[in-house]
Amino acid sequence: MKWNKHVFGRFSSAISLGLLWVIIGMFLRIRLALFSYGQLTITPWEIVKVFAVGSFFDLIVIGQGLLPLILYLVLVPRRFFASKINKVAITGLIWVSSAVLLLLTVTEFYFWDEFQARFNFIAVDYLVYSQEVVGMIREGYPLKLLFSGISFGASILTFGIWKKGLCWDTTLSFKRRLGVIGLALVFPVAVFFSVTGNMKNISTNVFNNELAGNGVYEFLSAFRNNELDYVRYYKTIPNDELEPSLRRLLQEPNSQYVSANPGELTKLVTASGPEKHPNIVFITVESLSADYLGAFGNQQGLTPNLDKLAKESLFFTRVYATGTRTVRGLEALTLSIPPTPGQSIVRRPDNADLFTLGSVLNSRNYKSRFIYGGYGYFDNMNDFYEKNNYQILDRTSIPKEKIMTETVWGVADEVIFGEAVENLDKAYAKGEKVFQMIMTTSNHRPYIYPDGRIDIPSPGGASGAVKYTDWAIGNFLAEAKKHPWFNDTVFVIVADHQAASAGKTEVPIKKYHIPLIVYAPELIAPGRVDRLMSQIDVAPTLLGLLNFSYTSRFMGYDVMKLPQEKERIFISTYQNIAYAKGDKLVILKPKKQFSFYQINYQTGEYTAQSPDDDLVKEAISWYQGASMLYKEGKYSSVK
Repeated sequence: MKWNKHVFGRFSSAISLGLLWVIIGMFLRIRLALFSYGQLTITPWEIVKVFAVGSFFDLIVIGQGLLPLILYLVLVPRRFFASKINKVAITGLIWVSSAVLLLLTVTEFYFWDEFQARFNFIAVDYLVYSQEVVGMIREGYPLKLLFSGISFGASILTFGIWKKGLCWDTTLSFKRRLGVIGLALVFPVAVFFSVTGNMKNISTNVFNNELAGNGVYEFLSAFRNNELDYVRYYKTIPNDELEPSLRRLLQEPNSQYVSANPGELTKLVTASGPEKHPNIVFITVESLSADYLGAFGNQQGLTPNLDKLAKESLFFTRVYATGTRTVRGLEALTLSIPPTPGQSIVRRPDNADLFTLGSVLNSRNYKSRFIYGGYGYFDNMNDFYEKNNYQILDRTSIPKEKIMTETVWGVADEVIFGEAVENLDKAYAKGEKVFQMIMTTSNHRPYIYPDGRIDIPSPGGASGAVKYTDWAIGNFLAEAKKHPWFNDTVFVIVADHQAASAGKTEVPIKKYHIPLIVYAPELIAPGRVDRLMSQIDVAPTLLGLLNFSYTSRFMGYDVMKLPQEKERIFISTYQNIAYAKGDKLVILKPKKQFSFYQINYQTGEYTAQSPDDDLVKEAISWYQGASMLYKEGKYSSVK
């Protein structure tokens, strides 16, 4: 390979890597096409489109992937550029880059073999469950042979580039190099504003569209959008069956649809008696497993305040979280929607002006606030709640002098409860009603909390953190009783998810059991509710307890008015989404697969059974319907 030294010499390594990337990308696309030959639409025009669009996406990724190297080659001084150290460093970089390209190529081939797709949210999911995935790979693939082959291949490619493709000319002036850096920086900006992943969809054949994509681009797009397309990867029913089925499932005794149109699922919920408009303090406790509470049989004495409170409140004993992450719990409690495949809607880009508990309360002139002890940019929480008309109070809003203890996750729980009291005082003085959505942080590693509060010194592990959080809640309520707004306030205490979700089964249902306590001595009579209940049912049940009549797009039920046979729950991992009704469990999985079990809620044991077709259809209706409503913008707030 012969370069014009005055133009390409300094950038020969970047150009060589770019050409290598193009060749490997073309080879992979040909290999995948041959592997799925029988499933592709094979006509001359279709093949031209696939490879033309595919090359376009390859060049987009290559141009952005090489940007750091190009910046380095522009800025490195002439004398050092031609030095032995720099030559060794760049040659080493070429070897590493070649090895990574080969590894990605092999990985993408195996991923295509498994899922018939370029990298998507399932690949992102593998990063989350890295320990399990590494174990699976070790057991299922010839790693020594693969890595040896990749190392040898990278060495051959590096030697070829070093021998024929590198030039160490240093005559290119810094001024001319700056022109290169300008072009290099403009490129990713232009791509960001002009290119979308949908541009690869140039065929009615899904396999052709996947082949036209680029795995790295698709991976980053999936990471940004946090979504796994339900219709593409999960079992479905036709739309003309879906809408009537979903309409039947969402019907409640205390509601009626606003339209006879099967595709219109908006309901008018009607309550008897006057509405109550108390303050609402919604405490979502980090990782509060039902297993921690004495009310559920724990003998360690970790939750004396919550156990006492359970006897004085409306205590719901069979509530199940929808997922294993805080944002999944916030999604269920705020939006009252089943968990759609991929990441929580809280983390997705198109999540503004949705139908939320806050939007219902704001229509009654409440001031809705999201209060978080950590930095709310984490997991996109601040952005989500701001775009859905909540005011934000997070770690950045709390004066330093009020913070006695904090960790990377946030301040001690008592600090944010103190902020909640101050806000309620201010609202009371103005005659305002307040809805406060509080997310605690202390029950999280490293389990550090203020000393002197409980009998377990900090850091006290999970047990100490749970006991401290219990103390903080008890202290908050004791302080609240001293204020004039207390008798006109409802306190809702629930977990975002359990402390641990790993188990031997596909979706370990016992690991999703959480407490729910509704405490309002002057407004809601204490009692015990043993009905099966999902986290998505909390918002409509709370509004039902307050006699709200409202236009609703919630997919959750008011369990206090629900017929016994309609109880059901939703639980999920990132890929598996499950539906339990009675003692039956349907697990929907990628590649349009599903499992069907009989379950024991107490032991968590599953017994495989022949599927009940009607129940499988119900599960599909809920999840396909939730994905459809969100994707088509039908879960927006009611104007």
